[in-house]
Amino acid sequence: MADSSFDIVSKVEKQEVDNAINQTSREIATRYDFKNVGATIGWTGERIELKADGEERVKAILDVFQSKLIARKISLKALDAGEPQLSGKEYKIFATIKEGISQEDAKKISKIIRDEGPKGVKAQVQGEELRVSSKSRDDLQAVQALLKGKDLDFAIQYVNYR
Repeated sequence: MADSSFDIVSKVEKQEVDNAINQTSREIATRYDFKNVGATIGWTGERIELKADGEERVKAILDVFQSKLIARKISLKALDAGEPQLSGKEYKIFATIKEGISQEDAKKISKIIRDEGPKGVKAQVQGEELRVSSKSRDDLQAVQALLKGKDLDFAIQYVNYR
């Protein structure tokens, strides 16, 4: 019987992030506590820019945005938001969406699988993803359960389960 396998990736649907930004923008346009504070959110190149007149307001925009991401099933570990910065008369927060598993993170995951996972499970780094294979599908499910239990500082998804 051939080996079963799945890939561990760290990807975020750009359209879902875009939808979360649009929902946040609509909400801050209608909420009373965001009236007359110049509250905006939007893309600037590859980054997301949040702007408001006060530091607390821009943090509140970030909070609303995070809640919209959670509602769209996007892990907050994929969001890398900076600290509020004063720029002229307004505060700004720049946020980026992290994608891909770095070499160090891939090595960390494969070490966890080697040390704590079932015997006979192999993990190979393939670019920005990690392929996990085994003869037993039960072992692969055990690896997924093991990784869900770990507190990794980046978001992971499981794809190409065969």
